[in-house]
Amino acid sequence: MAMSVFPKKVGRPKCQEVIEDITEAAGSGSADGSKSGAIGFDSLPILKCWPKDGGRFLTLPLVCTEAPDHGMRNVGMYRMQIYDNRTAGMHWHLHKDGAHFFEQYRELNRRMPVAVALGCDPAVTYASTAPLPEGIWEMIFAGFLRGKGAEIAKATLSDLMIPADAEFVLEGYVDPNETRREGPFGDHTGFYSLEDDYPVFHLQRITRRKNPVYPATIVGIPPKEDCWMAKATERLFLPLLKQLCPEIVDMNMPLEGVFHNCAIVSIKKRFPGQARKVMNFLWGMGQMMYTKLIIIVDAEVNPQNVSEVAWRSFNNIDGRRDIVLNDGPLDALDHSSPLPRYGTRIGLDATRKGPDEGHTRPWPDPLVMDKDVVDLVNRRWKEYGF
Repeated sequence: MAMSVFPKKVGRPKCQEVIEDITEAAGSGSADGSKSGAIGFDSLPILKCWPKDGGRFLTLPLVCTEAPDHGMRNVGMYRMQIYDNRTAGMHWHLHKDGAHFFEQYRELNRRMPVAVALGCDPAVTYASTAPLPEGIWEMIFAGFLRGKGAEIAKATLSDLMIPADAEFVLEGYVDPNETRREGPFGDHTGFYSLEDDYPVFHLQRITRRKNPVYPATIVGIPPKEDCWMAKATERLFLPLLKQLCPEIVDMNMPLEGVFHNCAIVSIKKRFPGQARKVMNFLWGMGQMMYTKLIIIVDAEVNPQNVSEVAWRSFNNIDGRRDIVLNDGPLDALDHSSPLPRYGTRIGLDATRKGPDEGHTRPWPDPLVMDKDVVDLVNRRWKEYGF
């Protein structure tokens, strides 16, 4: 099974049907920033998505990198702001594998080869966004999702392995001694992410299909397209979380929480403090460390029903006993914390309490309507046109 999902190397990939080295066009550019005859970023229909964006952005790039010892590989999705025909910002967050490799190249004072694939197999595109354990190559995960190995090929300017079926591949390098101001950008949080200094990607060559299609996505106030990719992550990785933390029943990461801001989790509670145990488990799981608010409810509560969760939470919590404040890492896009990438996360224990957690008063049973009654009432409302 492992061999069947391992990437398959292709000798003559579709993404290299046409090979173009970067050229500049004479004369001034058009109003949208493009220059007739130029080969480079200006030859692509790159979007400026929101009025206050710092410029045009690649919004669906698969950034292919490798550790300098030719060990670990990574395919990650990091937005890229276009500065001119040859250079772009590389939005590597501190906690991402691409940034780890970049720091290793900086210590060696060597240029870092980078290839950016645009327009790949949907499983490959999704895999580049998945919160995989460190060291797991996204192309292997894509093969698992496809049920067969994803096709890869060697880049033309480096030893990097790239998706063979890409529409475009942008080849170049990042200089470890160079940074440039990037942003703002209308992000998936629904706010403009703040400006900051990031590494610079230098474009040297474009390889592409003969008749390529340029891919892009627009992020912004949720829900947008990326929300459904994130929902896929929630469902795909829930079985893994349940294997590692068996008391977990279900999880919902509401779209309004843009996924790293809120998680609602139901658990089979058997002992005092179990809700806090689950919170700490989740904050210790890879990108779950960014989750600013974790709400824990009992097993019979449906996390997908946000109204029910709110009803239980508003009624079940005591401020001193049930609110957990936990300092730790936050997403680079979080604008509310006093410090970048570090702040206070909140846990909310909305489970029922008993004497073993200091609650000596009786705990009342909730009013629960029989499902048949609920269905009957809903059917009658519809009959009356509501």
